[in-house]
Amino acid sequence: MASDPHMIFEAWLAEARASEPNDATAMALATADAEGRPSARMVLLKGHDARGFVFYTNLDSRKGEELAANSHAALLFHWKSLRRQVRVEGRVTPVSSEEADTYFASRSRDSRLGAWASDQSRPLETRATLEARFAEMQARFQSDVPRPPRWSGFRVAPERIEFWSDGAHRLHERRLFVQDSNGWHESLLYP
Repeated sequence: MASDPHMIFEAWLAEARASEPNDATAMALATADAEGRPSARMVLLKGHDARGFVFYTNLDSRKGEELAANSHAALLFHWKSLRRQVRVEGRVTPVSSEEADTYFASRSRDSRLGAWASDQSRPLETRATLEARFAEMQARFQSDVPRPPRWSGFRVAPERIEFWSDGAHRLHERRLFVQDSNGWHESLLYP
């Protein structure tokens, strides 16, 4: 059964991009604080290779603070149209400044301005406050919008990847890949 889970993921993601009515790169990100209290939210996959799965955020957001306190996370992709899921668990590390700069520059101007205007996860008195801050950023950055110092990305380096496929009579297929110093090892799990 030995296969490369990253190649399987790329094939499944390509199928999801062709069939999902909404964003195929949407994934649930689960983090936990220093005391182990979990939280989950949806984020977008912005890169994937043998090193791991990349997403971006404000480092002062709740997820950024939780990852600073506890560098383990889990991801879940759910592609309903394909009746498939992919679960990823692993250690999280920051992306390089160069990677973060390159991705930030690829975003729309308004998205870049929004990153400056938002104190992500902090209390907001009124929507008008956010809109005023956005207008301030439009005036401040007439041309280039640099990456804010507290905005970057993380890479989840997988230690476990599970591929789940729906089966008749709840006889689902679950393929588990676990990585150790000798590479990936595949096994099956009961549904």
